Amino acid sequence: MQPLKLTLALDMMGGDYGPQSTIPAAIAALQEFPQLYLTLCGDKPLLEQLLSSAGVIAHPRLCFVHSEEQVLMSDKPAVALRNKRHSSMRHALDLVEQNQVQACVSAGNTGALIAMAHYVLKMLNGVERPALVGALPSCNGKPVYMLDLGATVNCDADTLFQFAMMGAVMAEEVMGIKAPKVALLNMGEEEIKGSDQIKRASQLLNQCNELNYIGYIEGNDIFSGKADVIVCDGFVGNVALKTCEGVAKLILKRAQQSFQQRPLAALLGWLFKPAIKSLSQGMNPDHYNGASLIGLRGIVVKSHGNATKDAFLSAIRQAVREVERQVPTKIKDRLEQVLIDKA
Repeated sequence: MQPLKLTLALDMMGGDYGPQSTIPAAIAALQEFPQLYLTLCGDKPLLEQLLSSAGVIAHPRLCFVHSEEQVLMSDKPAVALRNKRHSSMRHALDLVEQNQVQACVSAGNTGALIAMAHYVLKMLNGVERPALVGALPSCNGKPVYMLDLGATVNCDADTLFQFAMMGAVMAEEVMGIKAPKVALLNMGEEEIKGSDQIKRASQLLNQCNELNYIGYIEGNDIFSGKADVIVCDGFVGNVALKTCEGVAKLILKRAQQSFQQRPLAALLGWLFKPAIKSLSQGMNPDHYNGASLIGLRGIVVKSHGNATKDAFLSAIRQAVREVERQVPTKIKDRLEQVLIDKA
C-alpha cells in the first residue's frame, strides 16, 4: 500500500550537470507522483531562477534548504566529510537522519556520498559495510540486481554474505521477485575456483535456508537471467558495470554508423526503426540509473555523475519505490531473523 505522502530530499548541485538535469527531473517527478513532496537542497536563488524559467514559479509540493557549499566531483571523501557540512549533499542526508524526509537522491561525488551517509545515517545492526546495488537488464526481461558496485572495495566472506541478504530483500520488495536466485560472481562455476573469501562466502550462503543460493556465476552470464541477485566486492562490481555500459554504448554507436554509411543498411534501418529504438532504450544506462546505498538506517539513492534529466528522474523513481516498500526495515528484519536462526 502506497503511503499518503512521499518525501524526498534532492541534492540539486551534485553531478556533472547539477541543476541543468536535476531541475527538469524534479519537475517531471512532481508531475508523475501526485503524492510526492520534494525538498531541494542547493543554491536557493539559483534554483528559484531556474524553476521560474521553466514556468514553475511556486509549487505547493516544493520547498528549499539553502546550501552555501557544494561537494565537487574532485573532492576527496575525507575532506568533503570534514569541510562540506553546509553542502547540498550533507543537507540532504541530514534531512533523512532527522526524519524530515524519507529518502535522498544525489548525483554527486560517490566517495563523498558514501562517507557522509555512513557518518550521518550509521549502519543497520548486523551490517558491517554499505553496498551500492543497481538493477541491470537481462535476456528474460527482468532486472538483475548486482552488488557491490563500488562502496566497499575489499570484502571478506561475512560482508559478501550480508550483501547477498540485502540484495535478496531488494529483489523481493522492490521488484516483487519471489525467492530470488542469488549467485556469487566468480571466475568459474567450479567449486575449486575463486579466492578464499569467495569460497568461504559460498559455504555461508549454502548453509542459509533463508536464501535461494544457486552457486557461482561467470561474467558472461550477468545478463543471462540465470540469477536475480549477483554478489561481488566493490572493485569487481564497479569494473564490471562500467565495462558493460561501455560495451552497450559501443554497440549502439557502431549500429548507427553502419546505417549512416551504407544506403541499403539505411533502408533496413528505417524498416526496423521501432525494433532498434526498443533495443536502444533497453540498453540505455539512463533507464537503469539509480544505485541504492543499502545497509544504512535510511534510504540513499546514488545517480550517475553524468546523469541527464531522464537518468536523474530514474533515480528518483528508485527512491520512491524503496520508500513505498520500506526497504531498510525489511533488510533489518531479515538480518535479525538470520541471526536468531544461527543462535
